[in-house]
This record gives sequence, C-alpha cells and structure tokens, in this order.
Amino acid sequence: MSISFDVVINSEDYSVDMNSGLDTLKGASEVTQQIATTLLVDKVPQKLTSDNKVRTTLKRSFKGSFGQVFSLEFYDEEAKKRFNKMGKSVFIELMSYFINEALFQNTLKLSKKATATLEKMGGELEENLLNQLRKSSLSHLHASPNKFNKDVSLRFRKSRVEQKVIATLNKETYKTLVPKTDRKKIQITASITRLNINTGNGRLLLKGKDETIAFGFPLQKHYRQLKVASKKIFSDNLHINNGQEKENWKTLNLVAHTLKTHDGKIIKYLLEGIENV
Repeated sequence: MSISFDVVINSEDYSVDMNSGLDTLKGASEVTQQIATTLLVDKVPQKLTSDNKVRTTLKRSFKGSFGQVFSLEFYDEEAKKRFNKMGKSVFIELMSYFINEALFQNTLKLSKKATATLEKMGGELEENLLNQLRKSSLSHLHASPNKFNKDVSLRFRKSRVEQKVIATLNKETYKTLVPKTDRKKIQITASITRLNINTGNGRLLLKGKDETIAFGFPLQKHYRQLKVASKKIFSDNLHINNGQEKENWKTLNLVAHTLKTHDGKIIKYLLEGIENV
C-alpha cells in the first residue's frame, strides 16, 4: 500500500544545484514520514530509519521545472487500517495543515472529519510534531528556496495528470523558521477566525486588516491553565462571527507580544491577557 507524491523545484532549465536539491528531497521525505507516523502511530519520530513503520521511496523524476516522484509506503498493518479509516483526503488535508501551521501560514478550513481527527490527536502530540517539523525537516525542504531562491511545491499525485498542492515553500516561508521574540507588550483589537481548542493556537484578524495572522500563547501550559470562562471568550467570539459579514464581526481587546522574522514582519501574536474581562 502506498500514496504517491512529488516535489517540484522551480527551475527554468530543468536543473538544480545538486547539494541543495538533495537536501530539498530529504526534507520532503522527512516531513512526509514525520506527519504520517504521528497521525498513524501516535508518535512523533525523532529519527527516521529503515525500521520505521512508515517510509518513503524515490520513484521517477520528470520535467516541468525539476520534479521528483516519491511514495509513502506502509509496513505496518495497524497503520494501514488507521489510514484506511481516516481516508486519503483527510490525510492530505492534515498534511497540508501541519506544514502550513509549522510555518505560521494560513490554511483552508478543515473538513469536519479532519477537525475531529485533529481534536482526537490532542494538543501535546500536535505541538511536538510542529516543533519537530521546524527543527530540521522544513529547513531541509527549504534548501533550494533559501540558497537559490527557487520555489518548491510539495504535491499529492492523484494521478499522472492531476496533482494537488499540499504546500508551497519560498524565501518568505523560510524566514519563519528562525523567528525572533519581541517581548514588548502591545495592545491589539482583533477577531478570532480559527481556534484549536487543544492548543489555544489559531488565527485572528486585526481590526482594519484583510489578512489573518497566527496567534497562540507564550507556552501551551499557559492556555491549559486559563480559566474556562477565559477560554470561552475566544470560542464565543469565533462562534458569534461565523456566518456574519466581516464588517459586523465582534472584536476582542488583547495584550500580546510577538514573534517576528529577522526583517521585522510579525508572524504570530503571543497573547498575555484579555482586556474585555
């Protein structure tokens, strides 16, 4: 049993620097195995070896920039059963979610089944996976964007003629892997647009802005220690705004500090307090 993927490195002459290209392929393999193992075995792999129950296999290369097909192979019956129960579409949804979440990027709204799978997974396992992805595998996947400014796409291959982009990596997404913490407290007015009830991470929209941005808490334990009434403020704000026109959204007055890229772009707000209460 296997699932087909490919990784495409943007290249006008169908060639790439070999060292960065190999690192990019390594990153694609690591990211895929780490997410699959976490979802299907309930364990974030620290090392990837030939003994892993879920492994990747190189297939053929192809033209169209520089493309390489690879597959995710299952060597464990329980992992196969869990994958079949989850379904291919949910697996791909969550794979895209985890990569983009690790890079503080916005993602499409998850289906009900994908959301239920994520909630069942629990906050600690998810946070461990995101930290592991940021640790090295996403850095490897960014080798070509970082060193040669060549965009990379990781895709699920539905067939030889139809592919679905899981994530797109570039010079800008690489900057999110080495953020700086700015501990200066600031006040923001924002609406909650997405919330993970297990981790307290999500997306918010600043008043007067058009693009959402990631938010969370300085440490996951800070969210777990919040009183139920405080947590409910975030979920209620999300619930109230669902289905409303954006100009009618309710806002929260929040105190936060930030994570920034080295060129000063804010990529995440770390919430310290709610002024509405």
